[in-house]
Amino acid sequence: MNKSDKATEESGFEQSALKEYISEETPVISISAKYGDGIDNFIMELKNMMFHGRIDVNQEVYITNARHKDALAKTYESLECVERSIEAGMPEDFFTIDLMNAYEKLGLIIGESVEEDLVNEIFSKNSMKTVEEYYDVVVVGAGHAGCEAALAAARLGCETIIFTVSMNSVALMPCNPNIGGSSKGHLVKEIDALGGEMGKNIDKTYIQSKMLNKSKGPAVHSLRAQADKDAYSMTMRYTLQNTDHLTLRQAEVTELIVEDGVIKGVKTFSGAIYHAKTVVLATGTYLKARCLYGEVVNYTGPNGLQAANYLSQSLKDNGVELYRFKTGTPARIDKRSVNFDVMEEQFGDEKIVPFSFTNKEEDIKREQISCWLTYTNEETHKIIRDNLDRSPIYAGVIEGTGPRYCPSIEDKVVRFADRKRHQLFIEPEGEFTNEMYVGGMSSSLPEDVQYAMYRTVKGLENVKIIRNAYAIEYDCINPNQLRLSLEFRNIQGLFSGGQFNGSSGYEEAACQGLIAGINAARKCLGKEPVILDRSQAYIGVLIDDLVTKENHEPYRMMTSRAEYRLLLRQDNADMRLTPIGHEIGLIDDARYDKFLLKKEQIEKEIERLKHVNIGANKTVQELLESLGSTKLNSGSTLEELIKRPELNYESLASIDPDREPLDDDVAEQININIKYEGYIKRQLQQVEQFKKMENKLIPDTINYDEVHNLRTEAVQKLKAVHPHSVGQASRISGVSPSDISVLMIYMEQMRHRK
Repeated sequence: MNKSDKATEESGFEQSALKEYISEETPVISISAKYGDGIDNFIMELKNMMFHGRIDVNQEVYITNARHKDALAKTYESLECVERSIEAGMPEDFFTIDLMNAYEKLGLIIGESVEEDLVNEIFSKNSMKTVEEYYDVVVVGAGHAGCEAALAAARLGCETIIFTVSMNSVALMPCNPNIGGSSKGHLVKEIDALGGEMGKNIDKTYIQSKMLNKSKGPAVHSLRAQADKDAYSMTMRYTLQNTDHLTLRQAEVTELIVEDGVIKGVKTFSGAIYHAKTVVLATGTYLKARCLYGEVVNYTGPNGLQAANYLSQSLKDNGVELYRFKTGTPARIDKRSVNFDVMEEQFGDEKIVPFSFTNKEEDIKREQISCWLTYTNEETHKIIRDNLDRSPIYAGVIEGTGPRYCPSIEDKVVRFADRKRHQLFIEPEGEFTNEMYVGGMSSSLPEDVQYAMYRTVKGLENVKIIRNAYAIEYDCINPNQLRLSLEFRNIQGLFSGGQFNGSSGYEEAACQGLIAGINAARKCLGKEPVILDRSQAYIGVLIDDLVTKENHEPYRMMTSRAEYRLLLRQDNADMRLTPIGHEIGLIDDARYDKFLLKKEQIEKEIERLKHVNIGANKTVQELLESLGSTKLNSGSTLEELIKRPELNYESLASIDPDREPLDDDVAEQININIKYEGYIKRQLQQVEQFKKMENKLIPDTINYDEVHNLRTEAVQKLKAVHPHSVGQASRISGVSPSDISVLMIYMEQMRHRK
């Protein structure tokens, strides 16, 4: 075993000292002292020495006989040689590899049967120093979840470090180039209302903005913005690097340090140790990731970035249950090869609605960039059907479960065989790139098939592919192992957020990261966790679904999942959550004062409108007729007129001379609260009943085996989820209403016994 030639030459060290200890037959492994590369080759070479290359590098093997032990002894001699080389004159910090870390990675080879004394002897003379630092919060992963978690913890005053496998993966958008959309826009608005960053970041970097579902009621209006991907990532990275108490570090976390069921920190690939009071895992789709299309398998994370291959084993060693999920992305194509003339241009909205409540339209308005609509056809579908056997999904190569609500084009053609075409949106990846995203056509078909099927689409007849479509498999957890605070039940201080929790989507990830980061910080500060329930926020619905229900596929947020969606509109996210954000400490006093002023303006104006009487005069009648509304037979209040479906607060401005000018967002709240007053009151009554069940807390000490008359399935499910309240217990799959009745009777008996 030797150090890299280049490194040795740079040091001026004579290699003759090494040659004294190495015969011509001795395998020489190049390990870079400068970058720490080569450990994997070192391990592989040891395996080859022992098993003559007959095993795969990832297989588990064990030292079981004298020949294997002899090989380890020879390895000891090589390590001793390196040590002598260092003593002969190399600077102490030149050789940066932590050989004890190498030993731990050799655990797969060594197994338990090797004599411990021999292993200790091999490494006992190595006294290499490792980095050791102390933080309040460690965040693993710098995707959308990790960024929100780290920013929240740091802004709450905790010394925080966030790790990423590559600086290029910070807030990376490896799939669709947009933020928001149906129900996802709600999440971004809620993140902003609590003091998160995603809304502000997309307001700075959007290239098109559009409000979806405008023809429907306000409960399902959802804002979506096309992003400049590179600008989004760079802007978020700049924010991270300029936030007090926050350190951004490029390194792969390979191990959790857990003592007696309590997290103590993490260890990186280099052997560096980072002690922490709490840790947030936000690894996204990087854990043991592999990307597939056709027969090609790349063991990388998204966009060809390095995968994280070691942390999964540490999680398993600490009793964490892992799932294997899959998602996918379409090809990126060259804009110059697209015929936009035969496609339908999709413009942004003329009126811009910001994602962040801190911004006004005039603050962020810009010239927008169009998207384009086209369709697949029967020829496209025939090519796909004829090549299904070459898709790793249908060939059985992919083990992970994919998202039901974001299927690949192969799945669409198979599952919706009667459909003659599917929508495709051609979306720019940014302002200064020719890459275009083919929304609606993710695939894992072979490269030649991708070219064939894409070129059947109208406008893509001569398309050139810049990046192939691919599927990606990755490890994630069973989120039933988490509390509603997103802390692991069995490992104190360890929190989790994002796609690692089995969800899909940037927005779902970001909101979980925010809550995980808040609660990790609050645990450090000795405060109670923040838990949002289903009546407070879409975030509460999402987390409750993940933690409570059985999820065997990537979870996607939808408006239909929220029982109280008329109360949980995106437009009133600040009304619902900004007071909580202020109490937490993420909303400063200046912003909170502006919020209170807005709230006061809404309440005062609604009260005023109740008492503004409008007579049936000529001016009023003419206005009503012009707006397609029935004329008045007698007087009316402005509030009563606004409740008419065809009228609204703005349209009646001309007959309300005493009205003071108000911001658009204030006027919107006034209009919605008046127009939907009856429905809102009804949902508030439903929430009261919901709260009664949520407030019936289940003691942590409860033993479900002792609850007589509970069905066996209910006992198993309750023990698996450990619900926080009776309300949460009632939402567990397999727990019936009769089981809940039995549980409530038992809890009442427990209370009386005390």
